[in-house]
Formats: sequence, structure tokens, C-alpha cells
Amino acid sequence: MTTPQGPGGPRPTSRECDALVVGCGPAGASAAYWLASSGIDVLVVEKSHHPRDKSCGDGLTPRSVLQLNDMGLGGELAAYHRCRGLRANAYGRTLAMDWPDQPGLEPYGYVVARSELDALVAGRARQAGARLWQGAEALAPLAPARGNHAFAKAQTGSLEAAGGAIVRDLESGTTTEVRARYVIIADGSLSRFGKAIGTARNRNWPQGLALRGYYRSQRDTEDYIDSFLDIRDATGRVVPGYGWIFPMGDGRVNVGVGLLSTQGPNKGANTTKLMENFLAQLPASWGLGPETSCGAPVGGRLPMGLSVGPRVGPDCLVVGDAAGLINPFNGEGIAYAYESGRLAAGAVADALASGDSQNLAAYEQAIEEIYGMYFRVGRAFVKLISRPRLMGACVNIGMHNRPIMEWMLRIMANYLRPEELGPAEALYGSLAALAARKPAHQVPQEQDRMGF
Repeated sequence: MTTPQGPGGPRPTSRECDALVVGCGPAGASAAYWLASSGIDVLVVEKSHHPRDKSCGDGLTPRSVLQLNDMGLGGELAAYHRCRGLRANAYGRTLAMDWPDQPGLEPYGYVVARSELDALVAGRARQAGARLWQGAEALAPLAPARGNHAFAKAQTGSLEAAGGAIVRDLESGTTTEVRARYVIIADGSLSRFGKAIGTARNRNWPQGLALRGYYRSQRDTEDYIDSFLDIRDATGRVVPGYGWIFPMGDGRVNVGVGLLSTQGPNKGANTTKLMENFLAQLPASWGLGPETSCGAPVGGRLPMGLSVGPRVGPDCLVVGDAAGLINPFNGEGIAYAYESGRLAAGAVADALASGDSQNLAAYEQAIEEIYGMYFRVGRAFVKLISRPRLMGACVNIGMHNRPIMEWMLRIMANYLRPEELGPAEALYGSLAALAARKPAHQVPQEQDRMGF
């Protein structure tokens, strides 16, 4: 048997493992860490090399901090810039709000460039015993395909079996047949591997767009991450989204714009123009412009609110952005990637321990219990704010009423306390009751050929 030389050492022409993880971003690295920590033989394949850049705001909320602490990375996080909360800006007003006091969560977040963050978590997974192949792309599942799934079938069916993957070393061009008892698909929002076994996006549900760049700024050590809720297009119309400035503490800030809806009047929105308009409306104190730019901005699409499915197959699970696990209220995806990767690892570990693949169904049950109704309300929220006048009125009212904004922060950042019935919980409960009256699934009439 020949053993082609890969960047991580010789790679066999065939390999077997208990679990194969496709992708080593937040979801994949989290799954790999928790699997390896359970003593499971896990192989992770990642087509890039760490450190590598990603289109992201780089902001870590307390939910992300909890997951990273649980993986033993609290000491490493302490070297990065800590933020105490969110500062909302709109219509000439500013409200600084600390992260909610939530049991089990630290009252702070961080800003960490994804190029460094993903390398940290991947390294932690390797320390736990995971095998990582970088510069290696999972080209296709090993199990023979039985036909494509439309999203309509996702409601009653499941993914095709994967069996493992054909993995190509991008440096040498050689391939390895990796046979795995279980496969976790974590290759991001444009998951080609997921599509190969039957995932598709529900095109009636929200898909966002985001664009971000790094800039030098003297305000790189602010205590709050800034969100600007009245960003406008070239015509001056307020759009359903926000701009952000996240201080990095190293002389730079992460600046970006995000659209939470690309439907109706926002279809075909130009995020480059939106970014230009956003930069032009910012106070001069930030010092942001072409002369302080650290490079061209990068962007991507955000399938939100569990809009990609199915998420469970006979031997596979889909996690993170590949499953549309992005908060429709604010576009946050990192925390949900870590959480879903951990949930998937638990389901796979149970399936391996019991010898029963039916245990994989526990993953979908957990996703629905933890996120189902919340994301359903979030999808309804996106439709609501897609009406420019209504969005403008809501933001304007909130900026003049701190309690309302603090309630909304807790709802939009998913810091509700089910055991209590405060104003935020009561407001969310009313929204959930309204959302529950509508059908849970809206099957699209047409599936995008690329799944997205």
C-alpha cells in the first residue's frame, strides 16, 4: 500500500475510524473535541490550513465563552480583548447595555479573529486526541447516492447514508477512502458534502448577507461592541440589518454590515455599497476610511433559522452553519456552532456505545427542543423588520426606552430565563404564541440547484 505524503505526514490510501468530521471550523472542531474527549477515534478533514481567515464579525458572546471555557480554553481567551456588553446606536442616540446576568454564563464576551480562534479550538481538539488532516477535502460520500432530496422530503425523511468520504490531499492530489461508522458534516454555509447526501435550503426562510473588513482605529479598546441599527441603502432607506464595529484591542476594529433578509425589496442587495454608506455615516472619532483599511472586505451568505435540512441520516449528522444554525435575530452563528457540534458528538458517542444508530435521532430532538421555537420566532421577526417603515419605527421607539431595548437584547441574543417570567420572557412568550399559530414548515415550490 502506498502512503502519499500530506502536510500532516504520510496518509494511507484507505483508513477507518469511528467518526469522521468534515470541516474544522467552530462546529467541526467542537464535535471533534468532545468526541476525542470521550475516547472515540475521530478524524477531522479540513480543506484549508490553520490559521486561515473567515468572513465573520469575530465577536464571542457569553454563550460562546461558556463553550470555550468548557473545552479548557479560558486561559487562552484571557489574552484577547474582553467586552462587557453591546452598545446600540441609532437615530442619533446611543445605549450601552451590559450582557444580561444569566446563570451559568460569564457577564462578558471577547473579540477574537477567526484566523486565531479556529486554530485554537482545532489545536485543543488535537490535544484531546483527534486526528486532523489539513489541506484535505472531502470530495464525496462513500455510500452510493440514491437520488437527491427536496426539502419537502426533509420533513418526513432523512439524509442518505454517507459511509465515510473520499478525501483528496490538495497538495499531492492523491485520494484516501475514509470509512467511518458515523460522519458529522460541518463544512459551512455552502456545504457541498451536505448537499451530496441530501441537504437543501428552504428558500422561503431567511438567508442573510454579511460583509466585513479590518481597520486601524484608536478606539480599538472600547468596552462594548457597537451595533448600528439604522444603516441605509443608497436611497436613504433603512434596511433590515445592522452595521457593527467590534474592538479587537490590537490597534484594529472589525467593521461590517449584515442584512438579515434578502427577500422582497432587499433581494439583490449590494453589501459593498451598503458598507460604503455605513462607513460614511460613522463618527469621525473612529477614523475609518480607505487610508486605515487593512485590506479588502470579505463576505458571505448566512442561511438562518434552521433553514437547511434534513439534519440526520442513517449514519450522519449536520451541524453549525451547514444546518442553517444561525440566529435570525442577529446573525450570530459561532455559539450555535459550538453547541450543535457538542450535541452531535454526544449523539454519536451514545450510538457507538449502544451499537444502535437510532441514537442519532436524539440530536434532532435536542435541536428542536433547544432552538426550534426560538428560531421560529426569529424567522417571523425577520419578516416583520423587512418592512422599512415598521423597522424604523420599532428601532426609534426602543432607542428612547432603555427597558425595552434591554428586553430586546435578551431576546435577540437568546438570553431568556425559562424559569422566570420577567418582561423579556413575557414579551417573547407573546411572540412565540403568535408564531405557533402559523404552520411550522413552508415547503418551497422550487429548490435552488446548488441547494442555496
